[in-house]
This record gives sequence, C-alpha cells and structure tokens, in this order.
Amino acid sequence: MTIRSDRDHGQHYRPRMACLKKVEAIVVQMQHPTNGVERSEQKLNITTIPHVMAGQDILAWIVNHMKITNEEAQAFGTMLVAYGYIYPLQDHRKLVLKPDGSLYRFQTPYFWPVQKWRAEDTDYAIYLAKRNIRKKGILDVYEQEEYSKLHKWMNHKWDFIVMQAKEQYRAGKERKKPDRVVFDCQERAYWIVHRPPPQTHSAMDYGMDRHIDPNTEEKKTCEYYRRIIIYTQQAVMRSKVKSSVSLGAVDVPTKMRVERWSFSFFELLNDPRGRTDFKVFLKKEFSGENLAFWEAAEEMKWDAASSMSEKAESIFKTFLVPGAPRWINIDGRTMGLTVKGLEHPHRYVLDAAQNHIFMLMKKDTFYRYLKSPVYKDVQKKAISPTPHNFTDAQLQQNSRNRRPSIHPIITWQQEQEEKAKAAAAAGPVDLKKLKEMTSKLDRK
Repeated sequence: MTIRSDRDHGQHYRPRMACLKKVEAIVVQMQHPTNGVERSEQKLNITTIPHVMAGQDILAWIVNHMKITNEEAQAFGTMLVAYGYIYPLQDHRKLVLKPDGSLYRFQTPYFWPVQKWRAEDTDYAIYLAKRNIRKKGILDVYEQEEYSKLHKWMNHKWDFIVMQAKEQYRAGKERKKPDRVVFDCQERAYWIVHRPPPQTHSAMDYGMDRHIDPNTEEKKTCEYYRRIIIYTQQAVMRSKVKSSVSLGAVDVPTKMRVERWSFSFFELLNDPRGRTDFKVFLKKEFSGENLAFWEAAEEMKWDAASSMSEKAESIFKTFLVPGAPRWINIDGRTMGLTVKGLEHPHRYVLDAAQNHIFMLMKKDTFYRYLKSPVYKDVQKKAISPTPHNFTDAQLQQNSRNRRPSIHPIITWQQEQEEKAKAAAAAGPVDLKKLKEMTSKLDRK
C-alpha cells in the first residue's frame, strides 16, 4: 500500500485521504473487542494503563487478517505508527513497529489524520509551555530549542500562550492519574508525528507548505535563495510587539510575567526585568559573581573577533584566577578545559565554565530565589492589566479599517520592474527603434 505525498495539493490530496480512510477502516477492525488485537492492562512505571498491546501481537494480527508476509506486515505496521494511528508507550521518538514485547496503544480518533486540522505553531507553543510547566523546565534538547524559537517569534502573544498552557495544565491535574498519563502520551505522540525530532521527518507534510522532499537534499539554486529573501522580507514587514522590550521600561511587572519566571531558570534570565530582580537577590546573599561571570561570557560571544584575546584575559583575571576579585568556584576538570582553551581564545572558549555556573545557579540559587522574600515581594506588587472591553460594533469597525500590507512577492516584482526600467534608461539609445516610434506617433 502506497501513501502519496501532498506536494501537488490538487492532484494527490484526494487519493491520499481516500487511502487513509481505508487504513482507518483497518484500524477500527483492529480495535474490535473480540476479533481485534489482544489488549490488556500494563503497568507503566507505577501507573496501570488500560488497553495496551504488544508489538508482536499487532504484527501477528496484520499477518493473519491481511494475508501478507511478515515483511509486508512490518512495513504496514510501521506506517500505522508513523501516521499516528498507533503510538509507542516507551520509546516515543522512534516511530516504528517493533516485533517484540514493546508496548503500544491506539491513538484517539481526535488525532487521526482524517480530521485534517493543521498543527499550528500556536498550538505547539502551548503544548511546549504546558510541558515546560509540568517538567519544571526540563525538556528534551530539541524541544528546548523549539521552545526558545517560538518564544522569540511569538513574543507579542506569549502571555496568551502561557495562560492557555496553565489552564490546560490545571484541567489535566483534575483527571485521574491513569487518564492523565494516557492523554499526555496521546498528545506527545501527536506532536512527535507533526513536529518530529532532528534527523527525522514527519509523514504528515501538508500540501503547498511542503517545499522539499524530505528524502532528498534541495540544491542551493537562485530560486532557493530568492525564497529565503522573500520569507525574510515577509518577517520584517509583519507587525510585531516585543513584550520583553515594551514591558522592560515598566517598573512594576504584570502578575503573569512574574509567574512565568518560576517556570524555568531560562525564563528568568531571558527577561531583563526578571534578571534585574534576580541580581537584587544575589546581592543580598553576597553571591552575585556567578551571574556576573555568566553575563560576561555571554557578552563575549557577541564581541568583535579582534578583541577576543583581551576580553578572555580580562574575564579570566576577574573571575577564574586564584585570588581573583570576583572568584567563582568551578571543578578542576572544567578549569583545565578552560585554561587549555585560553591558549587560543575564541568566542566560545568559556562555554564549559559558563554551563557549569548556569547549572549551579539553576539547581540551587534559582529555587532559593523563588522562596525568598525578594520574589514574594515582587509577586505581591505585580499588577493585573485591565482587559480591553471592545463592543461588537467597535470590533467590526476595526476590521473594516484594517488594511493588509503589500505582499513581499509583489514588492519584489515591483523592485525587479524598477531595476529593469532603470537599466533600460541607462543603456544606449536605439536610433532605429526611436525613428519607428516617432513615425507611428506622427501617423496617429
């Protein structure tokens, strides 16, 4: 059975969905209470999960009911996992069907591809924010990177994303623990399919949004770079508001902003107002040298290449050399790596020491700060902004007055036309064509 891609949306979309509906009919048969795949209750850590299947039982059912070989059944079962009809309970990141005792469950129909609802960046940001709250800032490496990117891209509505994540987290805590674990697994399985980890690709690419074939490398042609330029122009022209900048000048932060600092140490350091408040706490504890070193190492990454040696030597004398005025405590192995790197300094030479200090602050100082009077005092003084109460008439008037900006592709075409006109005007004059045009005008 072949599932075709959505590259040509008009030609392949309908056959693909028709094929997926046949697949879903088979999945429904697999869930039949008597003739379906054998399911039972299994313990996952300390929680009992219902309706769990083994990979070998799924493979045996496919072989017996579809009358195909083991190799074909293995390929079909892996396709069911890759498209999210069945999800693994133990190894989430490997979307394959293992022919052994590995545990799987059927995905709820709400997350089936036939629903055709797009995996939006806003939904993914809410999911990562909720997972960040539940895991207390401990995400997978690729999830942390995606979380940071989405935080930068959606800074103008990050308060809304955090609010939605908190509401979903509270609603989840009201469920029974087995139901909560099952829903968390279902949701994570969905995002593993639609936002796969690096070195993998999703089977659920969408229509015209899919620019490349994931199995082949795109050649770096002029068209490739032109598309990047247009995308950059579009990003520059899009209106956005940086809440971290606009709110940074406000003395009293909002309650939601202060609560966000407690989600993770990264959130605290990434907010200028939060970092300033953290410095106040460190000053009272006489331990501000750790954050000062972290900031100095961070600034060094953005300095000019010609000043690397001077900057590295200054930081080493201030924080690392024995008897330094603001000496920090790092282990011998990290100190050895740093001293060896300083023989040929570059902008990332202090990464090992910086990461070591970051983890020290995250595991110890950060949690003491959250329990300190400094943070509690900021929480008490935090304000709740008054929401805008627009009437329906005002919203309609605003929508009528709103004008779409010029599309970047149109802007690019206009620029090309202007360049062509300028080149034609600067070129030599063709006397023959000029005479022909003059004679035509005279006849008219």
